[in-house]
Amino acid sequence: MKKVTVIAYIEIRDGFEEGFLEAAREVVAATRAEDACINYDLHQSSSQSTRFVFYENWTSLDGLDQHSKSDHIRLFRERIKEMLARPTEITLWEMVTEPAGS
Repeated sequence: MKKVTVIAYIEIRDGFEEGFLEAAREVVAATRAEDACINYDLHQSSSQSTRFVFYENWTSLDGLDQHSKSDHIRLFRERIKEMLARPTEITLWEMVTEPAGS
């Protein structure tokens, strides 16, 4: 089974950083508890506080699919939709090395 990496670029409107971070911290905690989640990490740009990147690794595409249909992701998307400056850019990658700490 091939491991899957997701890189999701999110840009929010100015002034929504704290609200976004609050929602993101909740979804990170819930997602990390999923069986298929290897890691789920959020990064904020050092130079543009409204730009964020989720870096995610999953045990399989099926696990990622289950994640994308989960209640906590659905609620997160609903919660942040008015904060977004533009649509989220999601890219999928195939992990070709073992994750750190394996």
